[in-house]
Amino acid sequence: MATNSKGHHHECGCGHDHNHEHIHRKMSKYDEALALYDTDLKDDTIKEAVRKIIAEKVHENDNLEVKKFLFGSIELTSLKTTDSEESILSFTENVNKFEANYPHLPHVATICVYPCFAKIVSETLEIDGVEIACVSGSFPSSQALMEVKIAETALAIRDGATEIDIVLPVGKFLSGDYEGVADDICELKEVCGEVPMKVILETGCLKTASNIKKASIIAMYAGADYIKTSTGKLEPAATPEAAYVMCQAIKEYYEKTGIQIGFKPAGGLNSVMDALIYYTIVKEVLGEKWLTNKWLRLGTSRLANMLLSEITGEETKFF
Repeated sequence: MATNSKGHHHECGCGHDHNHEHIHRKMSKYDEALALYDTDLKDDTIKEAVRKIIAEKVHENDNLEVKKFLFGSIELTSLKTTDSEESILSFTENVNKFEANYPHLPHVATICVYPCFAKIVSETLEIDGVEIACVSGSFPSSQALMEVKIAETALAIRDGATEIDIVLPVGKFLSGDYEGVADDICELKEVCGEVPMKVILETGCLKTASNIKKASIIAMYAGADYIKTSTGKLEPAATPEAAYVMCQAIKEYYEKTGIQIGFKPAGGLNSVMDALIYYTIVKEVLGEKWLTNKWLRLGTSRLANMLLSEITGEETKFF
């Protein structure tokens, strides 16, 4: 299905080394791709597997080292209707000041903003190694004409975005138009080129483990560099069950293609324990290879101060 032949990309131009020609031919090719995976999942089975992981494994990761690692995987996010140049400026300045205040801690992985603020972040950010992610493609609904999504994505990159987060067209997915879903993702990946693209599945709208697995697979075949749980704008947002299914999909995809895809839980990360649960699921399902701040990201803003408070041992409101 997917070839891992280095060095030549196919018509999608998505930057992954697999053969995308199937996207543009017959729908049956998509069914073929899905047929390679077990998508007939039972929600109760997933719930039980997750309950077991949480009960048996989380406690061993509840330590200072893991919390420091998680802090360094945060995508510090501001996606508010009230965001302004001033607020995003001070948001970015906080990241700049962090190193001087906490020289022994890792900085956050990413600043995540709307595309209209890409320029101000890229001009203000002074810390090396912090990525600038922009939500694009008519976030959070993904309901816009393709030309608009393409323009927004291209402009975000022009203005300094080093990563792009798009939302899977959920309506198309739920009506069974898998080819349309793949085409949309593929087209936006073409715009991104070498810039990593995260595809948000909005798992709360997909409802079942089976749908989440299918959406994960289609997104990866169509060019996602990361798959992400939620926009954080709808309830329910991220859940451990959705994370478990997505990590299983990433693992199986990697085994079949040799292509490593990143994972980003976002929305509903309300406590340090939530973060530890996601870390544990990634560790148990995907293993050590994913436990770097390149392959595991946490989309949140409130968690930054909580983790910082636990790491330093005192109530801290830095961000």
